[in-house]
Amino acid sequence: MKYPEFFNTIETIKLQDDLSSFLGSIEDGLVEFSYLDIVKAAGHSCPTVAGAYIMTLSALKELYKNEIPKRGEIFVSFKENSSEGTAGVIANVITQITGATESFGFKGLNGKFKRFDLMKFNDSITTNAKFQRVDTKESVEVVYNPNVISVNPKINILMQKMMQNQASEEEKIEFGKLWQERVQNIFGNIDKVIKIL
Repeated sequence: MKYPEFFNTIETIKLQDDLSSFLGSIEDGLVEFSYLDIVKAAGHSCPTVAGAYIMTLSALKELYKNEIPKRGEIFVSFKENSSEGTAGVIANVITQITGATESFGFKGLNGKFKRFDLMKFNDSITTNAKFQRVDTKESVEVVYNPNVISVNPKINILMQKMMQNQASEEEKIEFGKLWQERVQNIFGNIDKVIKIL
C-alpha cells in the first residue's frame, strides 16, 4: 500500500480504552491511532479529515495534560447538525478516535463502557467543536481554520478538469500531489490553524 510519506511523520494519538482491556482485545487497553489509520477508515485525506484529527489531538492534549485520555469517556459536541457542512465528516473521525457516538454506539455492560450518548449536534457553542471529560467535566473548545494556509492555484484548475473528465493521467497525479501537499502544510502549521479556548 503506497501513500504520502508525510503520513508517517504525524504525531499519533494514544488513549486508554478500558473496554478493549476488559474484552481482551488490546493488552492493557492502550490504543494508538495514526493519521494513516484515520485516512484508511475515512477513505481519503483532505483538509477536513486532517482538521478533525488535529482538533482531537490538540483538545485531548489540553484536556488531559500529562494523563492518557480515556476512550469512551469524552463527550463531544458541535454547533451544526450532522448533515450540515463538514460536521458529519469531522464527527466520524472523532468517533473513530474517541469512541463517542450520538446514538448508534455500544450500549455498555452493566452501566460501564458505553459509547452512545457521548456526542451532540446543534449545541449552543460558537466554535467548531467542544470536548469534555466525563469524569471531571472539564472542557475545551476548538476553532479550526485551514484557510490561513495558502492554496496552490493549480489545485482548482486541475480539479475542474478532472470533474469534467478532461484531465490527463499526468494532471491527475499532479492534482493528488498538490492536494496532499496542502494537507501536509496544514499539519506543519498546527499552531496557525488551531485555536483552543
